[in-house]
Amino acid sequence: MEVCQYFSKTIKFYFEPFRLYNVLVVVCIFYFSVVLYNLVITREKKMRAFEQFPGPPGNWLFGHVKQLRQDGTDFSIITKWGEQYPYAFPLQFGPTSIYLTIHHSSYLKTVLASAEPKDNIAYTFLTSWIGEGLLVSAGQKWFRHRRLLTPGFHYDILKPYVKLMADSANIMLDKWETYAKTEQSFELFQQVSLMTLDSIMKCAFSYNSNCQTESGTNPYIKAVFELCYLVHLRWRWFPYPSETIFHLSPHGYRYRKACKIAHSHTEEVIRKRKEALSKEKEQDILLKRRNLDFLDILLCTQDEQQQGLSDEAIRAEVDTFMFEGHDTTASGISWILYNMACYPEHQQKCREEIQEALKGKDSMEWEDLSKIPYTTMCIKESLRLYLPVPGLARKLTKPMTFFDGRTIPEGSLIGISVYGVHRNATVWENPNVFDPLRFLPENTAKRPPHAFVPFSAGPRNCIGQNFAMNEIKVVVAMTLKKYVLIKDPEHTPKMVPQIILRSLNGIYIKIRFVKNEP
Repeated sequence: MEVCQYFSKTIKFYFEPFRLYNVLVVVCIFYFSVVLYNLVITREKKMRAFEQFPGPPGNWLFGHVKQLRQDGTDFSIITKWGEQYPYAFPLQFGPTSIYLTIHHSSYLKTVLASAEPKDNIAYTFLTSWIGEGLLVSAGQKWFRHRRLLTPGFHYDILKPYVKLMADSANIMLDKWETYAKTEQSFELFQQVSLMTLDSIMKCAFSYNSNCQTESGTNPYIKAVFELCYLVHLRWRWFPYPSETIFHLSPHGYRYRKACKIAHSHTEEVIRKRKEALSKEKEQDILLKRRNLDFLDILLCTQDEQQQGLSDEAIRAEVDTFMFEGHDTTASGISWILYNMACYPEHQQKCREEIQEALKGKDSMEWEDLSKIPYTTMCIKESLRLYLPVPGLARKLTKPMTFFDGRTIPEGSLIGISVYGVHRNATVWENPNVFDPLRFLPENTAKRPPHAFVPFSAGPRNCIGQNFAMNEIKVVVAMTLKKYVLIKDPEHTPKMVPQIILRSLNGIYIKIRFVKNEP
C-alpha cells in the first residue's frame, strides 16, 4: 500500500505542468547535446583522415558554405584555393560532409581509373527524382544496366539521329529570325533547353513533343531547373541532408512538386510507347517501321537469363536520360555559342569551314560531322573552360594512395573539381585563355590523358558522350551558317554550379544574319 502511494505521489509530482516542462527541457538539452557530441566526433574523425592535406579554414558547423555563396564567385575561389593547395584540399559542407577535393589530372587519373561508386550524399539526393539509373547506381546493378544499354549508343543507332537533331535545331533557328532582324539581346539557355529537349524526345524516345512551338514556359524544363537548384541547395546547406528536416521544409515541398511534374512527363512517354508496342502482334513489325531508339532497347532488351529491365528500372533510366540528354547538352551548347560571340575571329574561321563542308546544304548529315575539325577544336576548348558538369563525387570502398604517396582511408568522400582540373595552370599553359589550337593532335599528345575530361573517364564515363558531341556539332554548325553571334557587353554571365553549369543572370547574346542569308 505504501509503495502504491509512493508511486502515486511521484507521478503526480513530475507530471505537474511546471515540472513536466522542466523535464522536457532537460530531455531536449540532453538529446541535442548527444547529437552535437556525435557531430563533433564524426567531424574530427573525418578531418583526421585528411590530415595529410592542408586546406582553407572553414566554419566548424557550416564548413565552407558561407565562403562559396553561389553569387558567381565560387569558381574563382576554388581556383584560388587550388593554387594555394596543390593537387587536393578538403572542402566541408556541413559538420560531417567533408570531401577531399581534387583539381589535378594526376590525382584525377587515380580516382577515375577505379570503379569506386558515386558518393552516398549528393547523388542520393537525386534518387527520388531520377531513381537508381546509370548515373546513381553501383555494383552489379550498374554493371548489368550499362551492358544492356550500351548497344543503344552504337554508331548505327546514332547515325539517323543527326537528321532529327538538325530538324530540332532548324525550328530554334527559325524562331531566332525576330532577334536577327532587330539585333535585340536574348537569353540563350531557355531556348537551347527547349531545342535539346525536343531533340532527345525525337531521337531517344521517337516522341514529337512540339515543345519548341508551344506557347508559354515548358513545365518539364521549369521543373528540371527547380530540381537542380534544390538538390544542390540540399547538398550544400546544413541541416538539409536530414530527410525529415528537408521533407518538412518549404524547399522540400517545392522539390516534391517539381518531381511530380518531371515524373508525369516521363511516365506519359513510357505509357504511349507501351501502348504502341502492345497494339502490334509482334514487336518486330513496329521496330522495322522506324529507327531503333533508346526506349526500344529499354523495353525490349534482355540479358543471358532472358531477364529484361523492371518497370522501376525503365522509369529510372528514362528519367536519367531525359534529364542528362537535354540539360547537360543545353549547357554545353549555350556556353559554346557564348564563346563564339566573344571570339569573332574564331567564329569566322568556323563559319568558313562549315560553309565549305556543307556546300550550300541547309542541314547537317552524318558524313559532315567529320569535316569540321577547327569547329570541333573550338567546341572542345569551350567544354574545357565551361564544361556542363563541373564536379563529380565518389565514396571509397577501400583505401586509395595517390602518386605522391599520400593516402586516404576507406569511406572517404572525394570531390572532383573537373573545372579546377581544366583550369589548372600546372597542366594548361595560360588556362583562362580561349585557344582552340590546344586540341591539335600534336598538342593533345603532349598532355596527360586526364587533363581534359568533360564527359568523365574510366569505367564510369558518360555513356552518351558521342550523342552529345554529335548534337553539339550539328547545332553549332547550323547556327554559325545562318547567324553572326555578337557579344552583349551589358550582360556578363555569372557561372554557378547547380549540378550542371548555369549562369546566375542568364547567357545573353545578339545575332544578325550572315550575308547571303535572308
